[in-house]
Amino acid sequence: MAVPKQLQERIQKLRAQIDDLRYRYHVLNDPEVTDAMYDGLMDELRKIEAEYPEIVTPDSPTQRVAGKPLEKFEKVVHSVPQWSFNDAFEKKRH
Repeated sequence: MAVPKQLQERIQKLRAQIDDLRYRYHVLNDPEVTDAMYDGLMDELRKIEAEYPEIVTPDSPTQRVAGKPLEKFEKVVHSVPQWSFNDAFEKKRH
Protein backbone atom coordinates (compact mmCIF):
# COMPACT_ATOMS: atom_id res chain seq x y z
CA MET A 1 0.00 0.00 0.00
CA ALA A 2 1.45 3.36 -1.01
CA VAL A 3 2.04 5.85 1.78
CA PRO A 4 0.50 9.25 0.93
CA LYS A 5 3.06 12.04 0.54
CA GLN A 6 1.43 14.14 3.26
CA LEU A 7 1.70 11.20 5.68
CA GLN A 8 5.35 10.62 4.74
CA GLU A 9 6.05 14.24 5.63
CA ARG A 10 4.22 13.84 8.96
CA ILE A 11 6.28 10.74 9.76
CA GLN A 12 9.52 12.61 9.09
CA LYS A 13 8.37 15.54 11.24
CA LEU A 14 7.32 13.23 14.11
CA ARG A 15 10.61 11.33 14.04
CA ALA A 16 12.67 14.53 14.04
CA GLN A 17 10.59 16.08 16.81
CA ILE A 18 10.78 12.95 18.98
CA ASP A 19 14.55 12.67 18.44
CA ASP A 20 14.96 16.31 19.48
CA LEU A 21 12.78 15.84 22.57
CA ARG A 22 14.73 12.73 23.57
CA TYR A 23 18.01 14.58 23.21
CA ARG A 24 16.74 17.52 25.28
CA TYR A 25 15.41 15.19 27.97
CA HIS A 26 18.19 12.60 28.22
CA VAL A 27 21.32 14.55 27.27
CA LEU A 28 20.58 18.17 28.14
CA ASN A 29 18.31 17.40 31.12
CA ASP A 30 16.01 20.10 29.74
CA PRO A 31 12.62 18.62 28.87
CA GLU A 32 10.63 20.80 26.52
CA VAL A 33 7.23 19.11 26.83
CA THR A 34 5.32 17.06 29.38
CA ASP A 35 5.54 13.28 29.41
CA ALA A 36 1.92 13.13 28.24
CA MET A 37 2.71 15.31 25.21
CA TYR A 38 5.75 13.17 24.35
CA ASP A 39 3.71 9.98 24.71
CA GLY A 40 1.07 11.46 22.41
CA LEU A 41 3.66 12.01 19.68
CA MET A 42 5.01 8.47 20.13
CA ASP A 43 1.49 7.03 20.03
CA GLU A 44 0.76 8.88 16.79
CA LEU A 45 3.96 7.55 15.22
CA ARG A 46 3.27 3.99 16.43
CA LYS A 47 -0.23 4.07 14.95
CA ILE A 48 1.02 5.29 11.58
CA GLU A 49 3.79 2.68 11.53
CA ALA A 50 1.27 -0.04 12.46
CA GLU A 51 -0.93 0.98 9.55
CA TYR A 52 2.03 1.24 7.14
CA PRO A 53 4.64 -1.30 8.38
CA GLU A 54 6.71 -0.79 5.24
CA ILE A 55 7.78 2.65 6.53
CA VAL A 56 9.27 1.29 9.78
CA THR A 57 13.04 1.79 9.79
CA PRO A 58 15.68 0.76 12.36
CA ASP A 59 16.34 4.42 13.18
CA SER A 60 12.69 5.18 13.98
CA PRO A 61 12.17 6.26 17.61
CA THR A 62 9.72 3.36 17.93
CA GLN A 63 12.55 0.90 17.20
CA ARG A 64 15.27 2.12 19.54
CA VAL A 65 15.94 3.37 23.05
CA ALA A 66 16.43 7.08 23.67
CA GLY A 67 19.70 9.02 23.67
CA LYS A 68 22.84 8.94 25.75
CA PRO A 69 22.36 9.89 29.43
CA LEU A 70 24.25 12.66 31.17
CA GLU A 71 27.75 11.76 32.38
CA LYS A 72 26.86 12.72 35.96
CA PHE A 73 24.54 9.71 36.29
CA GLU A 74 26.14 6.77 38.04
CA LYS A 75 25.65 3.28 36.67
CA VAL A 76 23.90 0.87 39.02
CA VAL A 77 23.12 -2.81 38.85
CA HIS A 78 19.55 -3.68 39.83
CA SER A 79 18.72 -7.04 41.36
CA VAL A 80 15.52 -7.06 39.25
CA PRO A 81 15.39 -5.86 35.61
CA GLN A 82 14.00 -2.33 35.32
CA TRP A 83 11.82 -2.54 32.22
CA SER A 84 9.92 0.49 30.99
CA PHE A 85 8.02 -0.80 27.98
CA ASN A 86 4.61 0.30 29.23
CA ASP A 87 3.07 3.70 28.74
CA ALA A 88 2.49 5.24 32.16
CA PHE A 89 -0.52 7.15 30.84
CA GLU A 90 -2.30 4.12 29.40
CA LYS A 91 -4.74 2.28 31.67
CA LYS A 92 -4.43 -1.01 29.79
CA ARG A 93 -1.67 -3.29 31.07
CA HIS A 94 0.53 -5.11 28.55
